[in-house]
Amino acid sequence: MPLSKLNKIEIIQGDCLEELINIPTNSIDLIFTSPPYADRRKNTYGGISPVKYVKWFMPIAKELKRVLKPEGTFILNIKEKAENGERNTYVLELILEMKKMGWLWTEEFIWVKKNCYPGKWPNRFRDAWERIIQFNKNEKFAMYQEEVMVPVGDWAKTRLKNLSPTDKIRDNSKVGSGFGKNISNWINREMVYPTNVIQLATECSNKNHSAAFPKALPEWFIRLFTKEGDVVLDPFVGSGTTLFAAYELRRNSIGIEIVPEYCEIIKNKIEKHNDRVL
Repeated sequence: MPLSKLNKIEIIQGDCLEELINIPTNSIDLIFTSPPYADRRKNTYGGISPVKYVKWFMPIAKELKRVLKPEGTFILNIKEKAENGERNTYVLELILEMKKMGWLWTEEFIWVKKNCYPGKWPNRFRDAWERIIQFNKNEKFAMYQEEVMVPVGDWAKTRLKNLSPTDKIRDNSKVGSGFGKNISNWINREMVYPTNVIQLATECSNKNHSAAFPKALPEWFIRLFTKEGDVVLDPFVGSGTTLFAAYELRRNSIGIEIVPEYCEIIKNKIEKHNDRVL
């Protein structure tokens, strides 16, 4: 399927803070990205100290807020690190600073990594999840929840087989909480809304990038927050996973990457589908 006006990919090589100023204000529908974590990817990106991370990221956050549409969404995949026997607080500090900037911390999703690397530490267990933080500029934002619904599961067939009369109406809470139940709402449903816990396996060395996330991760959020023809931005695009997820869903996309080699990897992938490199 060749690129069209409905799914154009644009690659920008350079520092995202310098390149974001060239993107028009209020032009992006979804920002999905995973910047280098604190003190990680030193060989590729130089590494950013946890104590300097918030100061480094906030000018970028300001530009992202400018380019995002009023009804758009910013999804940030980020993870704390442990050092000297305790968790670093730079992610929490970043959230608080972004709130001061005017971002709304709307939701937090948990990405459970089903195939996380084994390991042993003297005072903790291995990490098996990462934060996926949702920010918005306004309380009302574009969201297409029906696009990410999941099968209700076989449990409904047995659990809801024989309902009592009180299960079929909104009755009063037995514990005085004020919340009743109406289990009959679950009858004859094939699909339900998902939770904010997403379970996906990781993808690393097979993507020519040391920290590639699975394509299904941006794909899920692209379906949730955009429609065909919308524009998706990844300012730390790496090997281009976000761009190709958007491409397959017929969204336009813009990727910014400071490492020239990764830009070439993306362009080579595009060449497989097109006669020209964007």
